[in-house]
Amino acid sequence: MRKLLLIIAFFSIAALLFAQNELRTTASNLNLRANPWIDNNIICVIPVSTILTVNQLSQTSTEWIKVNYNGKIGYVYSKYLVSPEFKSSFNSNYELSNKSSTVNYYRNSKGEKVQSPTYYKTAPAGATAECRDGTYSFSRNRRGTCSHHGGVKRWL
Repeated sequence: MRKLLLIIAFFSIAALLFAQNELRTTASNLNLRANPWIDNNIICVIPVSTILTVNQLSQTSTEWIKVNYNGKIGYVYSKYLVSPEFKSSFNSNYELSNKSSTVNYYRNSKGEKVQSPTYYKTAPAGATAECRDGTYSFSRNRRGTCSHHGGVKRWL
């Protein structure tokens, strides 16, 4: 009985903490700042369409949101965060081609998770190049983009 109560307490606390987290997507390339004001140095730039987890318990302002991006903790201006629309990446505009039905990811040289080149019928949001084999690349650096896909057909 005691063990069961401990398990229930653990999951109750975990559910409460999870409920305080919300997903947000960057609406544009977004500066991650060390402090919540515009005059501070920029830590890095978070790419457009990046999904971030926002812990509502750690927020002290509605304008500046504290986030963790690739192990870097800082502040972003809330105006540039939107609710993610998971349906939009699979609607008719960004429908996966018949050539591939799965989306894979890799870690780039900076340790960032990046979508592998994938076949789509039209250019999806966040794609940076179209490869010669018809896949769309999401590379964050031009060096090596589409290297295993016949090279770059065009930059987006």
